[in-house]
Amino acid sequence: MARVAAVDCGTNSLRLLVSDFDGKEFTDVYRGMKIVRLGQGVDATGRISDDAIVRARVALTEFVEIMKREGVVALRMVATSATRDAENRQDFIDMTAELLGQVIPNTKAEEISGEEEARLSFQGAVTDLPERCETVCVIDLGGGSTEFVVGKRDGTILGAYSAQMGCVRLTERIMTSDPATPEQVQQAREYVAARLVDVQSAVPIELADTFVGVAGTFTTISAIAQGLESYDPKHIHGSELRFEASKVLTGALIAETSAERASHPVMHPGRADVIAGGSVVVDGIIDMIAERTEVRSLIISEKDILDGIVAGLVAP
Repeated sequence: MARVAAVDCGTNSLRLLVSDFDGKEFTDVYRGMKIVRLGQGVDATGRISDDAIVRARVALTEFVEIMKREGVVALRMVATSATRDAENRQDFIDMTAELLGQVIPNTKAEEISGEEEARLSFQGAVTDLPERCETVCVIDLGGGSTEFVVGKRDGTILGAYSAQMGCVRLTERIMTSDPATPEQVQQAREYVAARLVDVQSAVPIELADTFVGVAGTFTTISAIAQGLESYDPKHIHGSELRFEASKVLTGALIAETSAERASHPVMHPGRADVIAGGSVVVDGIIDMIAERTEVRSLIISEKDILDGIVAGLVAP
């Protein structure tokens, strides 16, 4: 039995998965998330703020203690959009080396490309899909970027692209009012539409028979659609989000204030102020899918880049 761990640091959150592998399948030991907003202000300043690094240090320190307690024998941490965009990213990476070295010597966060991020997300997200799903498009909607990857169930990748749009980026760059004004919402929709033109040029969206949405915006919208009284991954994982229902929910979230969004029982406090931006991205994505394919729903997955990372740690 191998106990391995994956850490993912994106624009909005820091997440940890500790998993056991018995040679055939994985069993979650711990899966947790902290909102650290590493990318706060990076779009405007080009730098990770000192406060953001402190928040990340506090969260990572807690995760390190969990990994030490659980006896992790292999570990990989990846850093994505916010780190790629920051001129002082080495300060963040040095901090991770100091902490992660307590678990596995000489370990530090790896700055990965958008294409590598997409590949890992695809590997994790397709794990539990029904057999009928043959050609899959996995969409990982993050804080600073959204990754699209189309591939076969056997892992053959047909196209991958990282678009510079995400819930934090749109909130900080365009949707700055609370709630966003109609003019801001329209500007955000136009920004997303322009990014999606590039997506369609880079990725064969029209070949996909199944679309899978991963990460917090998608999973939270699914939880609200189901009327859950608390955030329950077992009900969210594998759920189907129909486009018509999604449009109703995203419209409501965009119109609400942050305080009103925070009142939803499934809403993480650190997501309430940015999920309207994420909702605009979701709207653009489902419009693109409806225009290019016959598909009218998304499968929501709780498995994502973390699961792809741990799979890579035990690969022969």
